[in-house]
Amino acid sequence: MQKFLTTLIAPAAALAFLAVAALPSDALSQSRIKDVASVEGVRTNQLMGYGLVVGLNGTGDSLRNSPFTRQSVEGMMERQGVNIRGTTANTKNVAAVIVTAELPPFAVPGGRLDVTVSAMGDAKSLLGGTLMVTALQGADGQVYAVAQGAVQTGAVSASGGSGSSITRGVPTAGRISSGAVVELETGFNLQDMDILRLALRNPDFTTAQRVAQAINQTFPGTAHAENGTVIAVRTPQGQSVAGFISSVENLPVSVDTPAKVVIDEVNGVIVMGEAVRVSTVAIAQGNLTVSVQENPMVSQPNPFGNGQTVVTPQSSVTVEEEMGRQMQIVGGQTSLSSLVNGLNALGVSPRDMISILQAIKAAGALQAEIEVI
Repeated sequence: MQKFLTTLIAPAAALAFLAVAALPSDALSQSRIKDVASVEGVRTNQLMGYGLVVGLNGTGDSLRNSPFTRQSVEGMMERQGVNIRGTTANTKNVAAVIVTAELPPFAVPGGRLDVTVSAMGDAKSLLGGTLMVTALQGADGQVYAVAQGAVQTGAVSASGGSGSSITRGVPTAGRISSGAVVELETGFNLQDMDILRLALRNPDFTTAQRVAQAINQTFPGTAHAENGTVIAVRTPQGQSVAGFISSVENLPVSVDTPAKVVIDEVNGVIVMGEAVRVSTVAIAQGNLTVSVQENPMVSQPNPFGNGQTVVTPQSSVTVEEEMGRQMQIVGGQTSLSSLVNGLNALGVSPRDMISILQAIKAAGALQAEIEVI
């Protein structure tokens, strides 16, 4: 976990960073094990199903353009004892949807899940619709939950007779709070596990070793780091696994991270880790602006002359270069706040700061990894 983060967007943002950097490092370096690692096998499972949303106000699928919707409607009506095959159905009050949900670990039959409903045809809106009973299957093909209920889109859509329309949000996707009922457990038996495996969310050998040391200080001889990701922990005799995990996950640990600079070129955002260092370098930066201005001139002939009116282009080209910006010495410091002060002293925009950091890296003076997202 990074101890300090800064977004070099404006001088005000830099000042806000410096206020954070002034805090004691001990208050920011400690994290709970539950915040940096998870127990192997204790995870969510993705569920998916195909269903129909009915009750739409003419904003559903066009059955002529959506054959899967038409076939689904025919199959549903046949199960209700009504045969409509071969007939012409022009309703637009039905939409075919994909229903997704996440099954949390240790979910028991009868528990409730939130589901997401997304249109897959040419429906314009799911507002006011009701999802029919839909089986939600896991990757193994088994049905783990069943969903049904009124769809809430949180969007607004309106149209006029002339064709004008307005939309806020995404009316073709919505949610059903507690809309699914769990029907089958995953069968994960935690109590029978003698050895637990903790997996770091951000793999790091130093952090893995510190997690093992923190556990061994409270429960001697129970943990060891297998690699930079996994820490194996043996459950003490006579103690429940759930109680042991509860004690372990609340232990404090100091997290170590590699030196990294993350750059978002699209939004002009720069984030630096606490371990980033720059060797002493001198930097000069200037802006060169080239302006081209067209001023067309109209030339008219003399009265009663045989000439023609013509437009003659006149171009004005100017070059402006920002002057007076001196070289600044950056780097050679022991703290991230000093580095940020040196970079801010350049007085450049975040876009220019990105180019400067990349140039420093190319010069071999940046002791950090640059990741562009």
